[in-house]
Amino acid sequence: MLEKVNTTMNGTQPSSCDWNPTAEKIGKTFAYCLIFIVSLAGNTIVGIIVYKTKTMRKPINFLIVNMAISDLLLPIFVIPPEIQMLYIDSWLIGGPLGQALCKLTYFLADVSTAVSIQSLVLIAVDRFGAVVYPLRPPLISSKLCPFFILATWIVAIAVNSPELFALKVVDYQGKLVCKPHWNEVFGESSSFENYVLSYAVVFNFIPLVLIAILYIIIYLKLKSQKIPGEQSSNAGQQRQQRERNVLKMAIAIVLGFAVCSLSRAIFWLIFVLTDIIIEPNCGVPYFAYVVLFVALANCAVNPCICFIFSGNYRKELKALLK
Repeated sequence: MLEKVNTTMNGTQPSSCDWNPTAEKIGKTFAYCLIFIVSLAGNTIVGIIVYKTKTMRKPINFLIVNMAISDLLLPIFVIPPEIQMLYIDSWLIGGPLGQALCKLTYFLADVSTAVSIQSLVLIAVDRFGAVVYPLRPPLISSKLCPFFILATWIVAIAVNSPELFALKVVDYQGKLVCKPHWNEVFGESSSFENYVLSYAVVFNFIPLVLIAILYIIIYLKLKSQKIPGEQSSNAGQQRQQRERNVLKMAIAIVLGFAVCSLSRAIFWLIFVLTDIIIEPNCGVPYFAYVVLFVALANCAVNPCICFIFSGNYRKELKALLK
């Protein structure tokens, strides 16, 4: 649904606002390029590390790679059009190819977000099983993990599929614009507002609440846990320390996504439930840019978190760079 943010940012700056278009374009271009490079390099390296290191081929790392792959889609498909729109305020390509690119660009961006939030839920479930029930078979085993990963993509594609039909390139005020035509495609009885509200609840608020509950339980368990069956206290302490390190990394990733997810969801709700976009003021386009930058920056932050909080990722990164 990032096309709603873009619609807000383009052509809504009131003439009375004091701003420097040239400086703004340069600053935004630099920020976009930085996010693109860090995201592309970081997420690719995460995937390479897990692929080349047999000891890291575990469900939680496969889920992190799944999220890394989804995080690659957002900058690849969103940042180039955004940079182009800074300098040429029009969709460049018309005809069938332009229509296909319009649909795929924002559809894949929203699929990326949906896959990421599902991956975070599965990571929380995996950590919950490993910490709360350490002696039982894992809730997400190595055999079942590929099916869970496949399911995240199937669900994300299915839920966002209406965008493939609603998004169109049209001539608007003498320029080509990629925008949704919800009622034209699905009829006047279909409510775009209800779709956005349901999407925000199901793919933003409910997952984050569920994740928060699971990690609170995990934290309380780790705080009071004495792991049975260990041969020595040192072995138990080492295992607990490993669990805590993985937990810190997972929580940091979740917090980063929560900031991104909630800001975007709140913006969607403001967009569809109020007339603030219809009558923009000087702050609206800047707020929209912040929402977009936070969403894109999250894709670059996630691999950085992996290297900051995981000694294994840092170790394999050093080996990879040698």
